[in-house]
Order: sequence, then structure tokens, then C-alpha cells
Amino acid sequence: MKLRAANNRLKIEHSIIDKLRPVLERLLAATPEIRSIVPGRISPVRDARGAVKVRITVPTQNGWKAIALASGARQELFISTTQSETELGAAIERALEE
Repeated sequence: MKLRAANNRLKIEHSIIDKLRPVLERLLAATPEIRSIVPGRISPVRDARGAVKVRITVPTQNGWKAIALASGARQELFISTTQSETELGAAIERALEE
């Protein structure tokens, strides 16, 4: 199993919920300001149906924490970047639209 993708910037050490990995790879390809994305814990939820959704939740020491919703599950994403919340949110929206 390939543990690192997108020039070692997407850390794949755990599972990723369905349809989320292509979104993250597009985000990394289009946004060189993102140093890395580390997918975290997956939890089942009832309201995560349809297209992938990503929302930024809180700042961390080196970037932002986000929550991805898809396929009946939510997954934490730790995004290491120097971008502001607004800039990162716009980049995520562009990656979701493709």
C-alpha cells in the first residue's frame, strides 16, 4: 500500500472515506501553500450523504483542522499551511467543484 501521495504531502497512514482522496489530491496539486494533509479519525454519522463536503473548524499550531463528510462518515483532516481560513476555504471549494 502506498503510504504517501502527491509528493509526500498527503499522509496516508489510515483509511480515507470514499471519494475524499481525489479531492485532497486535487487540492494539493492546485495549492502549493499547503505543506501536508494528514487524514485522521473516521466516525459514522447519519447526515453525511451525497457529495463530499469539507468544512474548516479550528486553527492548529501549524494550520487548520477540517472535517470531511461523505459516504455516511466524517473524517478529521489536519491541514498544515500558511494560508488564512478564507484562502484555504476558497481552495477547498475549487477542489470540490472539479
